[in-house]
Amino acid sequence: MTRPQHFGVVLPAPQASGDERALAVRAALNGRAIVLVGMMGSGKSAIGQRLAARLGLPFVDADAEIVAAAAGMSIPEIFAKYGERYFRDGERRVIMRLLNGGPVVLATGGGAFLDPRTRDRIAERGVSVWLDADLKTLLKRVRRKNDRPLLQTEDPEETLRQLLEARRPLYELADLRVESREVPQDAMVDDTLAVLAAGLPMLEDLRQRAQSRGFAKAMTHLYPARAEGDARRQEIVRVALGGRSYDIIIGDGLLQRAGDYIAEIAPGAACAIITDENVARLHLPTVEQSLKDAGLRATTIIVPPGEASKSLSVYGRVCDDVLAARIERRDLIVALGGGVVGDLAGFVAASVRRGSRFVQIPTTLLSQVDSSVGGKTGINSRHGKNLIGAFHQPALVLADVDSLRTLPLREFRAGYAEVVKYGLIGDARFFDWLDADSDAVFHSQAEQICAVAVSCETKATIVARDETEQGERALLNFGHTFGHAFERLTGYDSARLVHGEGVAIGMACAARFSVRRGLCAEAAAERVERHLKGVGLPTKIHDIPGWRDDAQAILDAMYQDKKVERGALTFILLRGIGQAFIAKSVDANEVLGFLKDELKRT
Repeated sequence: MTRPQHFGVVLPAPQASGDERALAVRAALNGRAIVLVGMMGSGKSAIGQRLAARLGLPFVDADAEIVAAAAGMSIPEIFAKYGERYFRDGERRVIMRLLNGGPVVLATGGGAFLDPRTRDRIAERGVSVWLDADLKTLLKRVRRKNDRPLLQTEDPEETLRQLLEARRPLYELADLRVESREVPQDAMVDDTLAVLAAGLPMLEDLRQRAQSRGFAKAMTHLYPARAEGDARRQEIVRVALGGRSYDIIIGDGLLQRAGDYIAEIAPGAACAIITDENVARLHLPTVEQSLKDAGLRATTIIVPPGEASKSLSVYGRVCDDVLAARIERRDLIVALGGGVVGDLAGFVAASVRRGSRFVQIPTTLLSQVDSSVGGKTGINSRHGKNLIGAFHQPALVLADVDSLRTLPLREFRAGYAEVVKYGLIGDARFFDWLDADSDAVFHSQAEQICAVAVSCETKATIVARDETEQGERALLNFGHTFGHAFERLTGYDSARLVHGEGVAIGMACAARFSVRRGLCAEAAAERVERHLKGVGLPTKIHDIPGWRDDAQAILDAMYQDKKVERGALTFILLRGIGQAFIAKSVDANEVLGFLKDELKRT
């Protein structure tokens, strides 16, 4: 057999064979993933499964994960409904999550390795192996299946040839190359193991030689928007609601470009910016200048910070100010701030002129992953939180992770609780990703963009199926039945408890309540609590400073929750991590007994 070559370097012939070689490869991986890249039809899935079995590692197919995340839609259906760009954004986020799970064999889609951010992440967490098949071999294989979205053309053979020609320089950036031949698949696995055994010990040397030859810059002219400047740090999530669909744009530098994005959907519009005193001091001048540069007239309405602004009196005053600014129905209300500002401004937009367009520019982690998405707007009543409001979808959401730098650590942690929620309710792999390296989400913008995008993607999928919370959208309230009760009993005093902290305690309580009801393994609840505590979030009622209320007071507060139906309590509970469900008509005495036991926890 010809010795494998890569970047012009002849690798030494491996000495070990059989299982000894597999053991040597696994040891040399040192916790990294093996990532198979290459064209459709190169054999990544078939070879990957057998390679994983030989190495004793899990096998993951990125395309299968994308289909699962898209609620079972096939890849051709995703392409047809949302387009290739949407698919590539989701693909990148899936791969980022999978690479945090430790050593696996990961088969990627044919276009995944083209994205520079994906290549960077693979280099950080894995070793890339290019399965290089010639055009004749690829044609033979892809003709067996007629579900390749990029080959739905008049001349699939010519299309495949052009794709191979364009992508080859980027596949050449992979760490190692294996020729994908028409031989039995076990023989291909032997070839791959041989290349890995020879290449892994000298991987860093290979990468340095490749970089010195300038391969890292190859073909970036094909993808200028993705490879240069600040556009490289951006994700787009689509909320699919027919004629009211909108984009959530997540990235850095978005406040400076807000005017351009807003002008795209409302050229020449007037804007009423609703914000609070703290956010105005930090970010208002940037947004005002951006709107001015885009030729948009702007009026600013500033409210006091905190939950007190979600009141009937402030709401009435802001409605009057918007009307005084002569904001017409086709103009825009811009919510610049955290969840309080977003909820208030959204309800004002839903009300003024019987419904005005609005844009969410959330500046906290909590609002970026939760309140700015999905169209829930509202204010508080003396009877409870968010009991007065409307469903009113924004026209655009701009989530700038640069704004997260200005958050106190406590506020960032509170927002992180909502990020964790998305993993717990329906995405165990996302929770695994967070659990493996939560510190990265706290300190890396790339990880923050990914975490916000995955959270928004999860919520957008649920909202698209159940916009007005008639069914599964209630899953998004995991931890909230407990958490809202705690907030109400503290009088919404942020010195004692902020929303995300209440949700964190509520999620830990919901997990323990699930164990108590025999629904969930105790180990899962302990893992939830351990993760939340590990990032500094509270997990017990007595973690709330100055707590004095008894179990009956908590139960009474729960009865003001929006999820109460005909006097019966509803909870979101767990059967396991990533397996939440809606539990209706839960017996009040059972809840009361649980709360009494919770109050004994110190």
